[in-house]
Amino acid sequence: MLRQSVHELTISTCGRGFTEVTREVTVILRQSGLKTGLATLHLRHTSASLLIQENADPEVRRDLERFFTRLAPDGDPLFQHICEGDDDMPAHIRTALTTVNLSIPIVRGELVLGTWQGIYVWEHRTAAHRREMVLHLLGE
Repeated sequence: MLRQSVHELTISTCGRGFTEVTREVTVILRQSGLKTGLATLHLRHTSASLLIQENADPEVRRDLERFFTRLAPDGDPLFQHICEGDDDMPAHIRTALTTVNLSIPIVRGELVLGTWQGIYVWEHRTAAHRREMVLHLLGE
């Protein structure tokens, strides 16, 4: 029988960078009892994103941050939208180039992630934030 559940999570970030949420999502999935289905994650923000990325070598995440810093630098005079500071528009660009939604299959009660994959909230603002994420589980 097909079942579904919706969960809201609040993720505290430490400012620009990655916060892994794989454990939190896995705990909710295990509590649901679903064995087969789909987990859909949605981040309710325009200046942070969701990402599946390597969770073994932190240098990968640091390299991503260095690349995006070069791509959309804070304080670039090109940007007119600076209502909340020099990092405002670069944060929106970073989100536009990544995503706020992820879909992950569920098989045998587990998220189907690769050996070195983790789920991350990628904070694009320099200040710490509380980010809201919705997890929708669908399956049997």
